Amino acid sequence: MLDGVTLDQVRTFIAAVDEGSFSAAGRRLGRAQSVVSQTLANMEGQLGLQLFDRSGRMPVLTEAGRALLPDARAVAGNVDTFKARARRLAGGLEAELSVVVDVMLPTRILTQAVAEFSIRFPDVPLRLYVEALGAVLQLVLDGTCAFGYVGTLPDVPGSIVREHLMEVQVVPVAAPSHPLVRRSGPLTIPDLSGHVQLVLTDRSSLSTGTEIGVVSAKPWRLADLGAKHAFLKAGMGWGGMPLHLVEADIDDGALVILDVVEMPKRGAWVPLSAAFKADAPPGPAGRWLIERIKAAAEGD
Repeated sequence: MLDGVTLDQVRTFIAAVDEGSFSAAGRRLGRAQSVVSQTLANMEGQLGLQLFDRSGRMPVLTEAGRALLPDARAVAGNVDTFKARARRLAGGLEAELSVVVDVMLPTRILTQAVAEFSIRFPDVPLRLYVEALGAVLQLVLDGTCAFGYVGTLPDVPGSIVREHLMEVQVVPVAAPSHPLVRRSGPLTIPDLSGHVQLVLTDRSSLSTGTEIGVVSAKPWRLADLGAKHAFLKAGMGWGGMPLHLVEADIDDGALVILDVVEMPKRGAWVPLSAAFKADAPPGPAGRWLIERIKAAAEGD
């Protein structure tokens, strides 16, 4: 008999408690008092419990009724949540959002946007990947991620749409103990080529055969930007780093910007774009996250 208990009965039970009488519950639900009374009597019969003491002028919850009320509210609330989520999904909201982020994207901008995302879309689980170079785009191409924040790549398939977000300043740096720092006067590319250059390696095959920013005859390839940062501070080579990641090191003297004749003063600017497949554009949550990061970059 318990399987016969309906959501309508549960809502009628809650309304009778909240309104204090069957007649008031009827007015709230748009039903006659007799219908409310019968609905609750049927519910009690199916539960095998008396929910209300009807001996007085007004119905009063029994001990069993008081015990079941929190569960009744939880059931009604869960159904309301279920229906609301179903409406959002029917309107195109993603059931889950997977995004891949280039290591060059400023962490401060990302964390702020994600924090706001969790408030605005509490029912959309977010899955974040962090990659570099072609590995970012690869996760978009194979469908693992809905979109990615990608840096510069030599070749991007025509099936990919890119929207410019920002530019990240990248500067060549080395530890103060490095021979390149101890040299007097501006440096040249030939000067750099004789020393170990720490560079990020592409975990995908998209940039195979292409060297991006590599000028040294002695490159050491690292798959992790954090490891590259640590190696630079240890004096194990020179390399380009996003300024926002090494600004504190430069200020306290742990790293030094190299003055290279053939390179722009204060380094180069690397564009970052949101990239997604043309036939699978982001849904409402993904679009919001793209626009939020774009706005944050423009506000810097």
